[in-house]
This record gives sequence, structure tokens and C-alpha cells, in this order.
Amino acid sequence: MTAAALYDLSGKRVWVAGHRGMVGRALLRRLSREAVELLTVPREELDLTEGAAVRAWMRRHRPQVVILAAARVGGILANARRPVEFLEQNLRIELEVISASAELGVEKLLFLGSSCIYPRDCPQPIREEYLLTGPLEETNRAYALAKICGLELCRARRRQEGRDFIACMPTNLYGPHDDFDPETGHVLPALLRRFHEAKSRGDTEVVVWGSGTPRREFLHVEDLAEACLHLLRHFSDEIPINIGCGRDLTIRELAETIARITGYRGRIRFDPARPDGTPEKRLDISRITALGWRPQIPLEEGIRETYRWFLAHHTARAADGAEQMP
Repeated sequence: MTAAALYDLSGKRVWVAGHRGMVGRALLRRLSREAVELLTVPREELDLTEGAAVRAWMRRHRPQVVILAAARVGGILANARRPVEFLEQNLRIELEVISASAELGVEKLLFLGSSCIYPRDCPQPIREEYLLTGPLEETNRAYALAKICGLELCRARRRQEGRDFIACMPTNLYGPHDDFDPETGHVLPALLRRFHEAKSRGDTEVVVWGSGTPRREFLHVEDLAEACLHLLRHFSDEIPINIGCGRDLTIRELAETIARITGYRGRIRFDPARPDGTPEKRLDISRITALGWRPQIPLEEGIRETYRWFLAHHTARAADGAEQMP
């Protein structure tokens, strides 16, 4: 049974910070069906790392609700090559937006963390209390540390000032407007593009990083957006809350699924010389399901929908007409 609403969104001015990213766009689509006034500002007009500019913009527009979805993100390769940017930019965004929200009287703030903040070798499934109980995964340490600081800042503002600032830890996300670049994207969208291009070229082999044995959980971004609205209404706690689907699969199984969806018929070869990352990462979602939210989009259905979007928006730029789904 759904818990009674703690916060009424009706008529509120809601600022989605990071509205051009995959998560931000999904939040806008979902919020457009609500009786709220949506606030957005493009990066060209407001640098979220500049505190004075953030405060000036917020004074003019007076958001009552802030969803902080803006972040510097990327996969294993991007994190390894740019740890300074992943740490500094995310720390600055979090500090300026969260602090300005507190100073200017924002009623409710939702900060989006990440499941990568948990220790590398957590018991499975991962419960919220496992945070800060062990060493982080080295391949995304800088990003994880920045996100942990954001969680702690929300917690500190709640404790010291009584602010209704909450935080969630989404699992691995995918969907429309994802980053499909093989160099900077996360594993699912990067593999979608690589298998699609391998099929288009007639390649006989696709090489996938790592051993293929790590297990990962994936959530469609539309499910995440629904979860975020549910939390704004029904959740208020200093302990961050997990958002996931509660099911995982190996990277090998993911690659085989994507090959089937894209129609690739060649060989899949795994390269164990490349990093695997965290061996296993599946979230315990019992707290959020107790509030009445559950994911609705099965993984294979979600990947097929995401591949359709990729074909329509990426391949159409390179040729006249988009390729059809197999």
C-alpha cells in the first residue's frame, strides 16, 4: 500500500537542474503531466559551479522544489582519464546548488547520487547502511567520492537546519538521450552502439571489455523519473534511499541480449586484460517498494525501446532514413 503523501507538489515551482541530460529529460517528461510550474536553465546561461550566478538565478525564479540531476558522468574509461574533472566539477555543482537551496528557503530538494558510492565488495543485495563500510571501486573512485559528499551535505543541512533535503542512489540507468559513445558512455548504451555498428560493417567479432562475469542491475530512466516523483511526495529521511529493479545479470548476458536485439550474428570475445570494475552490484530496494513504488519496464523491452530511439536519432543523421528494428 502506498504511504500517505508527506509533500504536495501541486502548484509548486520545480527546478530540474541538469534538464538536458538523460535523467533530466525523463524528469521533465514525467513532470509535464503534473500541475507544477517547471523551471529550467541551459548550461550556456547558468554555470552551476558558479555560486554567485546560481544564487542570483534562484533569487529571480524562486524554485520551491529542486531536483539536482546535473553531474559530470561517464563510464570506466572516462573516469580513468578525467578523475580531476569528475571530482571537482561534481563537488562544485553539489556545493553551490545545495547550499543556495538552503540559503534561499527551498522547501524540498532531491539529490541524485549513484550506486557506485557503495564499497567495492558489498554483501548482496546492497542495503543503504553499507555506505562507507569499506573501500570504493578504484575505477570510479573520484566520481563516487563527489557523490558521497553530496549525500552528506544534504544530511548535514537536514540535521543542522531542519531542511527537507533527501537523496537517492539510482542503479545503472539507460534509455533515450543516453550517451552512446563507446569511449565515454556507460556499458549498456556503449555496447548498443558497438554491436549496431559491427552489424552494419559486417564485422565477424566484437570485443567486450573485461571477463564478462561481473553482475550489473539496469533501470530504465522512465522508471527512475517515476520513482523520483514518488520520493518527493512520500519520502523524508536523512538516510538516502536506493532506486533499482532488484534483478541483475552478467555483462556476458547483457552483451548476448544486445547482440540479439541489434541483430548481430558474429562472435563476442571478452578481453580479461581490461578492467571489470566492481564484481557485483545489485541494490536492495525494499525501502522504496515499501513506499508503494515498483519498476514497470522489463529490461529486454527497455533495451529494444532504447535501440529504436538510437536508430531514429543517431543513424538518421548519417544516412537518409532510419534503419528498421530487426
